[in-house]
Amino acid sequence: MAKQAEYISRIEIKSLWRGGRHIVWELKPDVNILSGINGVGKSTIINHSVHGLTNIDNGEIRPGEVLHGINISLYPSDAESIKYDVIRSFDRPLLHSDLLEKLADSRVKTELDWQVYKLQKRFLDYQVNIGNKIIELLTSGNPEDAARAADVSKPKVMFQDMMDRLFDDTHKKIDRKSNEIQFIQNGEVLTPYQLSSGEKQMLVILLTVLIEDGEPYALIMDEPEVSLHIEWQQSLISLIRSLNPHAQIILSTHSPALIMDGWMDRVTEVDDITL
Repeated sequence: MAKQAEYISRIEIKSLWRGGRHIVWELKPDVNILSGINGVGKSTIINHSVHGLTNIDNGEIRPGEVLHGINISLYPSDAESIKYDVIRSFDRPLLHSDLLEKLADSRVKTELDWQVYKLQKRFLDYQVNIGNKIIELLTSGNPEDAARAADVSKPKVMFQDMMDRLFDDTHKKIDRKSNEIQFIQNGEVLTPYQLSSGEKQMLVILLTVLIEDGEPYALIMDEPEVSLHIEWQQSLISLIRSLNPHAQIILSTHSPALIMDGWMDRVTEVDDITL
């Protein structure tokens, strides 16, 4: 079995632009913020980095190998693979006709809807997994395991509390009795597809973090502040880190609000990593 990495330590992209310029980005294990004005190349760097991950044979990375001009280095250096999630922030209409025809849920109409749709199944799998963990601990016969069983569901409760606080102004509460993600507003049930773009975006980000179940992995986002009001932008990184302290955040932004909550020293300018 391939040894799993704790985080991505470096991203190198050869000849990203004309003239032979390339990128060398040294990453920190917790938070990495790529900043710069529009058009400077933030999204290009993020998208090429994702391309380097998704085109790796069998999901494995061989240290030192350059694929498609992209070299992803891991920590520890002998690790062979890294878990990761990519979150797209723009809520554009779905245009892929083949995909739309295959979908059983006609409520899925935008890119954020599609991400929510995929996350619903992952959330059900996550709940099964934590249920199995609780049963295993309760039936082990070890009094310490029985005490630990109560901790297994704490991240899920933390996530639910987060969503309730974030949506409090519009009187939406997450439905804690439902196996699927849905909300209650003034006594009526709302599906996640009925949320605003900003609400869906926040749901997608935090639900993605939750279902990684505290494991080390890389969370990659391109301008996650899109559609988020400033208070949500300011709290986003802290919410992610509190829900999963082992998540490595890699994002691009041109919003100063994202770094106002103590992440100024995690900001890298595109010019500083372009050689």
